[in-house]
Amino acid sequence: MVRFKSRYLLCEVNVTDRNSLSLLDDRSINAMVKGAVSRMHGDYGAALCNIGFTVKYVNAHTGIVFLRCRKSHYRTIWSALPFIATLENRGHKVPCFLNCLHVGGTIRTCQKFLVRYNTQQLHRMLPNCQSEAERMEVEKAVLSCSIVKGQENEYELDSEEEEDIPEPPFHADRH
Repeated sequence: MVRFKSRYLLCEVNVTDRNSLSLLDDRSINAMVKGAVSRMHGDYGAALCNIGFTVKYVNAHTGIVFLRCRKSHYRTIWSALPFIATLENRGHKVPCFLNCLHVGGTIRTCQKFLVRYNTQQLHRMLPNCQSEAERMEVEKAVLSCSIVKGQENEYELDSEEEEDIPEPPFHADRH
């Protein structure tokens, strides 16, 4: 049995109006990415995008998206992401762009990167707080986003991609 290697692209959807993030869902992201790959790379890119490409996770509150694709084709998909200009869903067109934050071999590495990234972003926000209540809210968010050794399973989305499927040993027939 052969295991197909995958790459996970951790992307952030940036929009001008944060309320329009509620339009995010896996179908719209899938159509958006496949359309961009098709425009940039033609039929060849569209065919590569149809093989093993899935949207694994979408968070409509934060705009975080996990994309999974085959290891050999991730550069094709990655190169088309900057050309996404609008999000279309339920008859609405929202101007947006995708910012690829990290490319990893497993969801777990992307999750660990996301925790570090969020912590850095919150530390940057802390000096800009205007009131003490706002400062306490940011500090609470910083403290809540660290991984404690016993809580690591809490951040796992899908563990089946991390399992290695062992191949049976090769035995040559002796004549």
